[in-house]
Amino acid sequence: MKSLVRLALATGCALGALTAAVPALAASGAEVLQNTCITCHTKAPDGTVERIDAARKTPEAWDMTVVRMMRNHKVELSDADRQAVVKYLADTRGLSVAETEGFRYILEREPVASDEGPSELMTQTCGRCHSYARVALQRRTPEDWKHLVNFHLGQFPTLEYQALARDRDWWGIAQAEIIPFLAKTYPLGSAPAPFTGDPAGTYVLAGHQPAKGDYAGTLTITKAGSEFDVKMVLAFADHTATFTGKGRLFGAGEWRASLSDGKVKIRQVFAFGADGTLEGRWFEAERDVIGGRIAAVKADGAAHALAAFPSRLKIGAETTVTVAGSGLSGALTLPAGVTGEITGKNETGVTLKLKATAAGPVELALGSQKIALVAYEAPDRISIVPELTIARIGDNGSPIPKVPAQFEAEGWLNGPDGKPGTADDISLGYFPATWATADFDEAAAAMKDATFAGSIDATGLFTPAAAGPNPERVMSTNNAGNLKVIATVTEGGKQLTAEAHLYATVQRFVDPPIR
Repeated sequence: MKSLVRLALATGCALGALTAAVPALAASGAEVLQNTCITCHTKAPDGTVERIDAARKTPEAWDMTVVRMMRNHKVELSDADRQAVVKYLADTRGLSVAETEGFRYILEREPVASDEGPSELMTQTCGRCHSYARVALQRRTPEDWKHLVNFHLGQFPTLEYQALARDRDWWGIAQAEIIPFLAKTYPLGSAPAPFTGDPAGTYVLAGHQPAKGDYAGTLTITKAGSEFDVKMVLAFADHTATFTGKGRLFGAGEWRASLSDGKVKIRQVFAFGADGTLEGRWFEAERDVIGGRIAAVKADGAAHALAAFPSRLKIGAETTVTVAGSGLSGALTLPAGVTGEITGKNETGVTLKLKATAAGPVELALGSQKIALVAYEAPDRISIVPELTIARIGDNGSPIPKVPAQFEAEGWLNGPDGKPGTADDISLGYFPATWATADFDEAAAAMKDATFAGSIDATGLFTPAAAGPNPERVMSTNNAGNLKVIATVTEGGKQLTAEAHLYATVQRFVDPPIR
């Protein structure tokens, strides 16, 4: 059974707290722990602190813990002290970047619609209320995993009577199966060593924003006291966007920043690799569905090709390809069936002009760097990304805005096996498409969901309808709906279509930093 991770706008609670500009910290994080936390959490003779030293978490999770202490137990902390202790806990009791792999999408607010545990039991037990990623982004002692399960029942006493609990011996299963699994799979272990690199400097970056396209650019990080000044420049094909703000580094290489272009506020959730490369996602603070991924490397480092776009060559046509990266130099080496030349170079990469004569994968070299492209005549099929997602009604006097959904049409070549939809298919990247919505099934048609639930524009952006009762609908129900999203791409003399599934659903009234 799939557990839906509801897509909604960010409250800004955690990310804002992690990156907000504040006056000089009133106390260090260690002082806050000693002077405030230890008034309730016992300190053992060996220096470990009850409960606090029994867990390791991400910065967002530690912030959730601190906020819960403030809300439920009336712990009084200034904004500065809260930020200080969260950073201290994340620095000294955090996760390594490797430990977050496979679950970073929940930190990066990636608009996914399904979130499954390693088994049906774990999905049903944990994922029915929050993402399974939230579970996997923790490390605890066996005793503390037991405490957490007990806390759930104490904090939410109706838990055993909810769906996927009242039909089974929930407590018995939790004790006999869930706690041992968690203790074995996510043991406390040791906190990772702090990030030892210097994040300050200028980076070359590359990425993609759905609907707006690929971009190269620069990320400049400058030390400014306990924080960093940040400037990010994204150069799209038809415009440039510049954002400035503040950032912080946590623990083993977690980067968080809040920036603005003067109109829109965005968040950055990135992670440093062991080699100093930086990867992650940025997104709008008020509409986290809208954003883009980046990969970045320091501009003064060794040669490193980050991305090439477009990644496809139309057979017989001359294509301008941008290779984004740092230190790119040397001769252009082309395979048989491809001609071309270097036509330009700037601080973010190299521009090539290429022409291919035969379909299939193309590998060229730019000095020491290998560049993978694909030549094509026409796509064999298209798919829609994402194939399943959620939008949320909102506004209309409600304090909660609408949450849109963004779609793209991806083109594919059948791979060597000649069959569509198999593992060897070759992606051609994203194509312009025309977009439409329709009722998903008979029940949706009976309720006229496609009429009332919202609309999709020429860029594939679905905007849901207003919140609240609608007197024009049966029984004045709200504007939720169950929809098909239909994309049509005309390319190479072919007209190709694909469908995706969209739930336009109700607002998210509680939106924690880790959903």
